[in-house]
Amino acid sequence: MENIVELKNIAAAYDGNTVLHDVNFTIRKDDFIGIIGPNGGGKTTLLKVILGLLKPVAGEIIYHGSKHSLFGYLPQNSRFDARFPINVREVVLSGLLSEKGIFGKYTREDKNKADELLATYGMGDFRERPIGELSGGQMQRVFLCRAIISSPRVLILDEPSTYVDAKFEQEFYSLLHDLNQRMSIVMVSHDLGTICSYVKTIACVNRTLHYHDSNLITPEQLQLYNCPIELLTHGTVPHRVLLKHEPKA
Repeated sequence: MENIVELKNIAAAYDGNTVLHDVNFTIRKDDFIGIIGPNGGGKTTLLKVILGLLKPVAGEIIYHGSKHSLFGYLPQNSRFDARFPINVREVVLSGLLSEKGIFGKYTREDKNKADELLATYGMGDFRERPIGELSGGQMQRVFLCRAIISSPRVLILDEPSTYVDAKFEQEFYSLLHDLNQRMSIVMVSHDLGTICSYVKTIACVNRTLHYHDSNLITPEQLQLYNCPIELLTHGTVPHRVLLKHEPKA
């Protein structure tokens, strides 16, 4: 299978404090990778390293293709100043800045593509609306359009359902499934039970990275990976399966 990005023996740090170490990770064509792990474990840091937003203090990153056109990115907090004079279509078109440049002009084809994406994601009637007037869920749809308008080879999502309303959530994951037919996807999520229905493989990040070549993962594996998160399951009656309580001393 074709490799797109390779991380080899990566370490990352902030202000001299190591956040990630000994990370080996490969993104391949057609991948749909779910990244899980505890808060503060380094998930967002890993994404920044992959995107080239944070330079690692050790190790090597190999990009198979131009880094600037390789990725579409939906960050955890995509926020605009509500007073900023930009409309929804212009926000989506800003996803082409890496190839157009600051002073580049958008073509009619670019604008048509933006309008088509907005229509697909249920935001077609809002294309002239100021971005500051949208709800959090509506903004997330617009920012997803911005992330994919350049037709990236890898779409990277950091907790994408944070601002997505419950009505749109299932549709959102179905759209990701369709997108995966033409691009690889790397998605950070805290909800293992939900993403297991959609992702192909799972990586647990807690200071280092453990890659699991399946979308199924057991409590025993989570313990082995030192990945203290809840494991959700589905059944006739909604329920959660938690780790056993340790006996009291």
